[in-house]
Amino acid sequence: MNFDERTFCGDIGEDDVGKTVMLAGWVDALRDHGEVLFIHLRDRTGVIQVVFSPRETPESVCLEAANLRSEYCITVTGRIVRRDPATVNPHISTGAVEVVVSGLFIINRAENLPFPISEKAMVAGAALKKGETVAEDLRLKYRYLDLRRPSMQENLLKRHRIFQTLRSYLDSQGFIEIETPILTRSTPEGARDYLVPSRLRPQHFYALPQSPQLFKQLLMLSGFERYFQLARCFRDEDPRPNRQPEFTQLDLEASFIDEEFIYRHVEEMTVRIFAIGGISLPRPFPRMTWSEAMDRFGADRPDLRFGFSFIDATDLFRETSYGIFRKIVDAGGHIKGINVKGQSEKLSKNILQNDYAKTIVPSLGGRGMTWVRVADGRLESNIVQFFNEAEQQAIKERFQGEDGDVLIMIADSSYRLVCQVLGLLRLHLAERLELIRQAEYRPLWITDFPLFEATEKGVTSTHHPFTSPDRNDFDPRNKDELLSLKSRAYDLVMNGEELGGGSIRISEPAVQRKIFQALDLSDEEIEEKFGFFLRAFSYGAPPHGGLALGMDRVVSMILGTPSIREVIAFPKNRSAYCPLTEAPSMVDRRQLAELRLFDLGVDRVILRK
Repeated sequence: MNFDERTFCGDIGEDDVGKTVMLAGWVDALRDHGEVLFIHLRDRTGVIQVVFSPRETPESVCLEAANLRSEYCITVTGRIVRRDPATVNPHISTGAVEVVVSGLFIINRAENLPFPISEKAMVAGAALKKGETVAEDLRLKYRYLDLRRPSMQENLLKRHRIFQTLRSYLDSQGFIEIETPILTRSTPEGARDYLVPSRLRPQHFYALPQSPQLFKQLLMLSGFERYFQLARCFRDEDPRPNRQPEFTQLDLEASFIDEEFIYRHVEEMTVRIFAIGGISLPRPFPRMTWSEAMDRFGADRPDLRFGFSFIDATDLFRETSYGIFRKIVDAGGHIKGINVKGQSEKLSKNILQNDYAKTIVPSLGGRGMTWVRVADGRLESNIVQFFNEAEQQAIKERFQGEDGDVLIMIADSSYRLVCQVLGLLRLHLAERLELIRQAEYRPLWITDFPLFEATEKGVTSTHHPFTSPDRNDFDPRNKDELLSLKSRAYDLVMNGEELGGGSIRISEPAVQRKIFQALDLSDEEIEEKFGFFLRAFSYGAPPHGGLALGMDRVVSMILGTPSIREVIAFPKNRSAYCPLTEAPSMVDRRQLAELRLFDLGVDRVILRK
């Protein structure tokens, strides 16, 4: 059989009427009208209807066709004809034509299917099958069948186009695609490593990379200046929604640049790849400092598709007779709130008091919630009597309260808790009231993150220890000073999701060593973990920086899928388990013995920070 003569199903149109073609693919669906048999034949380009008719199809072929079942792999030969206008199928791109079969060959039969694969209606007016519910673990167990579905093929095809768009753009800008090692050494990246034992060096281990961070910086020291990679990365994290133990990120790094270089190129790439999903992004992307994001939205990845930015009301209650507020203000606490515009009818007193104040807010970590409603120009609630006329008027003015608005306030001695709880409450209310504009996309750069976060014993890096501080004249032993440092880091967020992030890197060995010292690493630990890295910086390191985009998450957002698992060919499930291959699995004890893993006694285990 000569497949060079094959025509793809989705490539056939009305201009091809009268031609004889050979098609190959899978039986998508069948419709038996007695003497006449209609099937949908599917390949990766689409679906076309083929007809077995006693008037034009040899009898032997019709008899063979009677044996066809869903997902049989076949070839057919036939003539393209125009369909009767009354039978044109608008559900498929080839719906104006069909192929009258003259020859059939069954390549391979298929057993009964564990779930339906066909998603196309065979006749006009019939319901489309796309989106039928099938248990996810069943889909993953038979992923090779699940991937035959046109919607899944479309997802992976668009993922391919997105990746090719990125490659094409970066190539045009002088970036070079370079692969970095998968087997490397364990370094602190913020999550657990996947470890791989070495047979040739017993009781030693490789680590699978959480990112190519060190290698891409070394490539800058190697003089390549502009590098990128669609890198496979691995993190042994507890299962979370929309996370996978192995994932793909667009990793890029460039030398002799500043933040504006990153913003410019990443914005251009992001606009181009979102256009593949029919999404037009506004440019330039707005920017917001981390402090402003936390102060206004209580999150470092705020969703800007709806309002509810925070309003600080602390100063309004310095002399109030409302005991709860007065006590918090006197103790140096904070009071912030949001105006839920025009939603008074949907937020009854019972919902506000019993659902939110007594149940939801405490579940979010808050100690309580205060609410007032604006009606007929006045404030209404069970605590309004504690506010004098001047305070009530000040509340209305500060929150720009109008009839139909609900004003919600969170008060606490902890500024961080106020912002955190109000941020979660903001999202809860927007989802409950269906105020999030699903078809809208709001990109945003978050900048000026704190360089360090406090821990019980000292500090830890907010991003990673290779991020450049906003100044170099700091004492690595002064915790307060360390916590005051800002970083030259930036995150790209959209619709409440972090799509990626990066930073300008440290390029001075002395500053890098100070950062390691701030993280309480001894000279011995620095040498053991990063000696090779610091030595490389002693040979004329250029200024450099970069960014990584989480491509599974980006593609999922572009295509509007409910999970990143819908845009990954062979994902793990929510428990980091693969129902298809049953990985992870036990291995033969002989393999463990060969790797000398049985020789690892307690006395061999070295505990490290």
